[in-house]
Amino acid sequence: MEKTTEKKSKGRGGARPGAGRKPGSKNHITIEGLLQQVHKQTQGQEYEELLIHDFLEARDSHNKDLLLKYHNLILNKVMNSLAKIEVNEGTDAVEAKKAAFAEALAKLTGIKQE
Repeated sequence: MEKTTEKKSKGRGGARPGAGRKPGSKNHITIEGLLQQVHKQTQGQEYEELLIHDFLEARDSHNKDLLLKYHNLILNKVMNSLAKIEVNEGTDAVEAKKAAFAEALAKLTGIKQE
C-alpha cells in the first residue's frame, strides 16, 4: 500500500486556475513592430535620424542631464560596435592547436594517432 502525502496550500506560489498567458497568444510588442511604427508615424524617418535630431535638440536647449543620457546611449552603441578583437596567429600556433585537437580526439575515441 502506497502512502501519499498532500501538502495543503497556504495560497502562495504555484499554478492558479486561469493564470498566465492563454495558449496561442502572441507577443504584443516586438522590436520590429516598434521600429515600423516609428518609421510610419515619422513619415519615413529612420530611428537613427530621430535619435540624432533629439540629441541635437537636447544639446541646443542646454539640458545637461538629457544630453548626458544621449551621450551614454550613443557611446555605448558606438563602443560596442568598435570593440573588436583581432587575433592573428602564426602557422606554428595553428599547427600546435591541430595536434592538440587530434590528440584529444584520439583519447576520446580510442583511435591511435599516427
